[in-house]
Amino acid sequence: MPHVNVEIKARCRDAEAVRRILRARGADFRGVDHQLDTYFRVEAGRLKLREGDIENHLIYYERPNRPGPKRADVRLLPAEPGSELKRMLTEAIGVLAVVDKRREIYFIDNVKFHVDEVDGLGHFVEIEAQAAVELGAPDPESDLRAQCQAYLDLLAVDPDDLVSESYSDLILARADDENG
Repeated sequence: MPHVNVEIKARCRDAEAVRRILRARGADFRGVDHQLDTYFRVEAGRLKLREGDIENHLIYYERPNRPGPKRADVRLLPAEPGSELKRMLTEAIGVLAVVDKRREIYFIDNVKFHVDEVDGLGHFVEIEAQAAVELGAPDPESDLRAQCQAYLDLLAVDPDDLVSESYSDLILARADDENG
């Protein structure tokens, strides 16, 4: 079933403060996941294979690159760890980038929070207000946007820390800077 997320990504200056606020709000801590996201070359949107200790999915999403809360249309397909899927996609369409991160996962109702440490990039916080979309149902975007903004305010995220790009874009830009 398709999902709609409204999400933000921001550089995280104080991960412990974020953790304290989430705990004070009764967030459900799901654990720490070492995730390897392999992004594949596609014509539109983004396609990545997430291999982790907790989460393992093939994920396709479309999302604009802009700071602040933004809509992402997401499709998830469970992926079996160690399957041939990665090799097949690599051979068929090629790898664009690989993102290696340590991710703390929290939930408050339908809102997912990530406190990330990304190899080569640093520390980030993500907020994802999520809803499944059923055919004919009202679009949940405005409600999700309000939820995301409320948590953005609660966590006191500085607007200058908002990041518009995906981790793969940041990794590619860093590689270009190093090579150019």
